[in-house]
Amino acid sequence: MGLLATASMLCAQATPTATRKADFQIGGGFTYARPDYGGSMNGGAAYFDFDFTRHLGIEGVFHFVKDRSGSDAYEKTYEIGGRYHLTDGRFVPYGKIMYGRGVFNYPAPTGYPHSNLAYNLVAGGAGLDYKLMKHLNARADFEYQRWFGFPQSGLTPSLFTIGAAYHF
Repeated sequence: MGLLATASMLCAQATPTATRKADFQIGGGFTYARPDYGGSMNGGAAYFDFDFTRHLGIEGVFHFVKDRSGSDAYEKTYEIGGRYHLTDGRFVPYGKIMYGRGVFNYPAPTGYPHSNLAYNLVAGGAGLDYKLMKHLNARADFEYQRWFGFPQSGLTPSLFTIGAAYHF
């Protein structure tokens, strides 16, 4: 009878033996950009994600895109910011808000020196990571940037990146 009286006090759930305190991935990809200065640009990106809670983390991104028409124009950006993500099976959609610095290399006529200037920028974006394997994720990412101080009314490129990351 004593056994029945204490049965309600027992817990049948086990404590997890291994829980992850943080989540980290590092990756790269191909970037296609549509700046509002000149034509389209192609290049690459490198990024990292460090998620320190179930839905929140930080992301750092480096983009380098060059004018496709053959001029010496390019954009190089360094950004860091917050990201919010959800996990649904193999799919991990996310949104991000970032701050950074961008370098624009102005094309110059033949025989003249090039000039590049740096500007502060903010960016917002969204994307989707897809878990291909335990340590490999595929990524599709869209980002809209707003460069401050760029001549006229600023620079507002849109970037689309397809890539892959190693997930630790």
